[in-house]
Amino acid sequence: MSTLAEMLDRLTAAGELYVKEENGAVRCTACAHRCLIRPGRRGICQVRFNAEGVLRVPWGYVAGLQADPIEKKPFYHFLPGATALTFGMLGCDFHCEYCQNWLSSQALRDPAADESGYFIRRVSPEQVVEAGRQAGAQVIASSYNEPLITSEWAAAIFRLAAAAGMKCVYVSNGNATPDVLDYLRPYLSGLKIDLKSMQDRNYRRLGGVLNNVLDTIRRAREMGLWVEVVTLVVPGFNDSNEELWEAARFLARVSPDIPWHVTAFHPDYRMTDPAPTPPRTLLRAAEIGREAGLRYVYAGNLPGRVDEYENTFCPHCGQLLVRRWGYVVSEYHLTGEGKCPKCGTAIAGVWPASPNDIRLNSPGRPKLAFL
Repeated sequence: MSTLAEMLDRLTAAGELYVKEENGAVRCTACAHRCLIRPGRRGICQVRFNAEGVLRVPWGYVAGLQADPIEKKPFYHFLPGATALTFGMLGCDFHCEYCQNWLSSQALRDPAADESGYFIRRVSPEQVVEAGRQAGAQVIASSYNEPLITSEWAAAIFRLAAAAGMKCVYVSNGNATPDVLDYLRPYLSGLKIDLKSMQDRNYRRLGGVLNNVLDTIRRAREMGLWVEVVTLVVPGFNDSNEELWEAARFLARVSPDIPWHVTAFHPDYRMTDPAPTPPRTLLRAAEIGREAGLRYVYAGNLPGRVDEYENTFCPHCGQLLVRRWGYVVSEYHLTGEGKCPKCGTAIAGVWPASPNDIRLNSPGRPKLAFL
């Protein structure tokens, strides 16, 4: 029986996001770790490796492929009500103990781990885009695992998706480099970034560096990408008033138009000690975001228990613009120009050309029979 790593090594192609170094080594530029990988060795992500001086990267498979509401990513200011075909592979450049990717990352590091527990299907970029067309998707999203480390594969899909009239987005931890953002920019329209903490020691615990993520948020905005930021509020980890204020003030300095989602933690995988985040903590975090000057603050994962923080309001006159319950959009009142119908204020975001394009009161999206 093959190990998971052996199986994935067969599903690779020559990469593009790297530079050659001395003695056959390569420097990967897909994420901010910028791993120096010598022949026969792997990067931190375990899925990008050096084969005789050539960086091999994931290619030709998906470990997840599903049509979801765009609100599930979450994007609240990017084509509300749209269907997003979401694809993902395996591997991550972080090791967050509360995340599903912790399991696959550990399996890739364990020579004894076999492939039997992973649902993997070989596909082509054309097949992924065709699946999106069949699902009626307006958006193609790279998510589930960390998309930065599989950017060559995502770009191959995005080229075809953009040509077919679909918008392309990343759901990422934000541990990017200028190189990978420039590489993706011709096809990428939106970027959801996790801001996990404002303390570098917390980021080191998760396998990252705080400033790399802050730099990605700034750079993505400067490049004209639509950016939404999510903070998973974990009791005892990042839920102090001081840290929430620091996160909110940072985002407001970059742009008060960045939507900030504060979402609830629940114990899972290797992090089972903290209790689930209570609604009052999310409400406190959301209020801090508004007081810090952010115009669009949302509380997620607890439908019906976070007051008005599931909905979008005009920051000028307070008019209700989008009403949500979880991932369902039940009311949409913006004009075709993305403005408040009451006062005419332009609302930041990527909006449909016509309000008639919005799909309301839809509890879900079709599952794919494609695979």
